[in-house]
Amino acid sequence: MTVRDFRRVKRAAGALAMLLACLRPAASSAQAAEGAAAARPNILWISAEDLSPDLGAYGDAYAVTPTLDRLAREGARFTNAFSAAPVCAPSRSAIITGMYPTTIGSMHMRSKAVPPAGVKAFTEYLRAAGYYCTNRSKTDYNFEAPPSNRPPDTVWDESREQAHWRNRPDPQQPFFAVFNILTTHESQIRLEDSQFARVTASLAPAARHDPARAQLPPYYPDTPLVRRDWARYYDLISTMDGQVNAILQQLADDGLADRTIVFFWGDHGRGLPRGKRFVYDSGLTVPLIVRWPGTIAPGSVVDGLVSLMDLGPTVLTLAGVPVPAHMQGRAFLGPGKPPARQYVVGHRDRMDEAYDMMRTVRDARFRYIRNFYPGRPYAQHIEYMEEMPTMREWRRRYKDHMNALSPEYGRALNPVQLLFFAPEKPAEELYDVVDDPHEVRNLAGAPAHQAVLARMRRALDEWQRDTGDLGLVPEADLRERMRPGGVWVQVAEPVLTDARPHAGMIRLMVTSPTPGASFAYTTEAGDAARWKLSTGAIDLPLPATVRVKACRLGYLDSAIVAREYR
Repeated sequence: MTVRDFRRVKRAAGALAMLLACLRPAASSAQAAEGAAAARPNILWISAEDLSPDLGAYGDAYAVTPTLDRLAREGARFTNAFSAAPVCAPSRSAIITGMYPTTIGSMHMRSKAVPPAGVKAFTEYLRAAGYYCTNRSKTDYNFEAPPSNRPPDTVWDESREQAHWRNRPDPQQPFFAVFNILTTHESQIRLEDSQFARVTASLAPAARHDPARAQLPPYYPDTPLVRRDWARYYDLISTMDGQVNAILQQLADDGLADRTIVFFWGDHGRGLPRGKRFVYDSGLTVPLIVRWPGTIAPGSVVDGLVSLMDLGPTVLTLAGVPVPAHMQGRAFLGPGKPPARQYVVGHRDRMDEAYDMMRTVRDARFRYIRNFYPGRPYAQHIEYMEEMPTMREWRRRYKDHMNALSPEYGRALNPVQLLFFAPEKPAEELYDVVDDPHEVRNLAGAPAHQAVLARMRRALDEWQRDTGDLGLVPEADLRERMRPGGVWVQVAEPVLTDARPHAGMIRLMVTSPTPGASFAYTTEAGDAARWKLSTGAIDLPLPATVRVKACRLGYLDSAIVAREYR
């Protein structure tokens, strides 16, 4: 890409950011209510951390996952599902907004972004349509405000460790419930032995994984320590599988299994080196299983390309709620779904303290990667990643190899195992993921693949142009653009006007001078009060005491306005 191309993308990025700041959702509250009046299923999400499709349902003979294998037999298994980013916070920002992190500025890890004014959590549209929305309990959306570092109260009815569909005030109210299981997170692989034993205490001996039987990727050194980490990762998957079973059993115990659409997915690829944080299939491919009784045929297999960014628009569609026009995700289930994707796009930007910029396009067979900083190595030092025993082992082996010593930890690294430690990356990478599933044979220079390379280049260029990729804006400049001087902006106080349309009733109309503000209100007293979402009008029986605040993603909540009406 030329300097002129870079400038063109930067201009497009700025223009799109300004445009989004003026957007409003395509669906009015009246339309949302109309959609909500239709038959509305309950919807359950179960997500797992740092998880590739390393499940029995996906043909992995090493895995012990009876619950998820059964769920796949009862529904559909998606074979080409991908996260937008290979790390949690940017990936989750895409999921909760239905937008590319590179468009809304949340692509850097833990960046505290300020999305444009038109961008809201998709759950606000569900709540406005009458759904009870709960989250247990991780958020990590990359734009939570201090001091709580939690999303605004407009996003969820409940977001806490005790959140559950069982807490909804009306048992007939449809729900959208999220359970985030942290068991498979990379930090659990490297626990001390006693701690790891406690985390996996539920596993029967037959469910534990023998390191000697592990099928390691060819890019890892084959040593006992690496095999131990691999086996531990699978032990954690089996433990997580049991936790999924407990949630599904609660659904069945409540008589809701036949009336609930269940989604299971991982937030990005496995939490081991060259998986998480890297834009290969090992970092971006995730399991996705959906059970929809009476609609999805048991044992279905879906090979179409899906992005996790599509989850929110899909849920809105299933709930009968119009998808806002600005969302870039697209529904992959339900009526009126758009055509299947030809490509999915992923990105890597700053990971903790390490700066890099990679963009990748994947179709059904090929993955193209453009490295915008080819002079930097893959294996940049990231303190958190370096805590993994596999990473330390790999680095020790590489040091021994480069010092031409007799390796203490086994035979010398082979050429495939050395790739990750190349001092520089190539400017472009192209892999045939069918013939080369571990993506170790770069075809970018192969004469026979120049037509594919050109096609994938064009796809990436068009995507950057059309979505306004902000990755070319230095992060310091982007932060200053979103939050001048580093100061968190507080949403302006809501403005309340009241009327008495009926005897014994008060109607409050709520507005805010802050573009893109949403409104939360409560009639309960105290810090533990439950906040409801207002779409701009609040009807209350008299007498009434109400507290109202205005919220926006990436902003501090407004001061609370309290009113008492007699």
